[in-house]
Amino acid sequence: MPASSDIKVSKSDQIRTLALTTIAFTASFAVWTIFSIIGIQIKQDLGLNETQFGILVGTPILTGSLIRLILGIWTDIYGGRIVLTLLMLASALATWLLSFAQTYEQFLLAGLGVGIAGGTFIASVAYVSRWFDKKKQGLPLGIIGAGNVGAAVTKFLAPVVMVALGWAAVAKIWAVALAGLAIVFWLFSKDDPILRHQKETGEKPQPALMQLAPLKNIQVWRFSLYYFFVFGAFVALALWLPKYFVSVYGVSIITAGMLGAMYSIPGSLFRIFGGWLSDKYGARRVMYWTFIGSLFCLFFLSYPATDYVVHGIKGDIPFSIAMGIVPFTVLVFGLGFFMSLGKAAVYKHIPAYYPDNVGSVGGLVGLIGGLGGFVLPIAFGLMNDLIGVWTSCFMLLFILVAIALTWMHFAIRFMEQRKHPDLAKPAYLPELGDLKNHVRA
Repeated sequence: MPASSDIKVSKSDQIRTLALTTIAFTASFAVWTIFSIIGIQIKQDLGLNETQFGILVGTPILTGSLIRLILGIWTDIYGGRIVLTLLMLASALATWLLSFAQTYEQFLLAGLGVGIAGGTFIASVAYVSRWFDKKKQGLPLGIIGAGNVGAAVTKFLAPVVMVALGWAAVAKIWAVALAGLAIVFWLFSKDDPILRHQKETGEKPQPALMQLAPLKNIQVWRFSLYYFFVFGAFVALALWLPKYFVSVYGVSIITAGMLGAMYSIPGSLFRIFGGWLSDKYGARRVMYWTFIGSLFCLFFLSYPATDYVVHGIKGDIPFSIAMGIVPFTVLVFGLGFFMSLGKAAVYKHIPAYYPDNVGSVGGLVGLIGGLGGFVLPIAFGLMNDLIGVWTSCFMLLFILVAIALTWMHFAIRFMEQRKHPDLAKPAYLPELGDLKNHVRA
């Protein structure tokens, strides 16, 4: 299969493809996280406990995660244009049908359908990566990933619509908008250059089983753990924070949506910056920044509100330690920023190490990362029900990022000590540069 750099692609086609795909993924992500807002009203209407709420908001994430591997393979075989269009239309239909759900079981079933929207990410990555040289894919893939800002779109607009018209109106409006954008995408997009080359020459794409071969590498699973945190935890918190603000700080749903967007926006838009940094400094260094910065933020976010009594000379001296809404929002903003850098850095690895298997490798990494968005909200709800401490969700994430940082650090040290062959590869490979520069890269 020819590399994208071996086929001439016009700058205008690259820009159009990148713009259309980013818009498509942004709209899909807004639909994928719709339960972060309407789920709060549904929870009240049905009298759900914390665990049931966690399952409800996580259900769409499950579908969008599990289908990523097969969608990545299909995108490599059939092309991202047709796959993305069909995904958007299918998720739009499911979102429209969501408005007719009445029981908890029906909402869960509808959520599985809405989750199809989450599969657009890997299709977008596999599609766009074929339009750019692999040495310069960090920035365009970071721009695609900035479509995560769709979560902020939902947080800004859905509360207003829900208060005025009800949660069912949110589902219908989001469905119509997504279907309309699917049609626009199909009309103005083109087949990727590699797919066109295959059609012109009669060359067959790589068989599906061969595309799965790289998944046996432990390195792929390590990348998946990174993404479980930087993306899975991002999605989990994007779903969880509006309710957290309402329950802990007593704000209105509209205010909670606005504050939650303070996390989603940097966790999305700064992904572009993360892609640029990964191209310039290497993704390994960016991953270190991500994990260390996240540990710092999560350490303070994890500390629960606590009352102390000091038995002083003249009597007891009570005092409290609790984080106000302003410092909490600032720290959440910082956490979203560091996660955004990491999301771009993880996907910088994939087309560099596995240029012929972006769909399958990226699909598995996206699957595992997406599962974090399903598993973690349920875990947050369980910990609230069992432990009864609101900050327990941040305690769990602190442990998770500590494990990821430790595994990454010792894996890289092991490769350096053994003079791993990757050390001799070109410097644009993200984890390890050439022998001359690998210590500082």
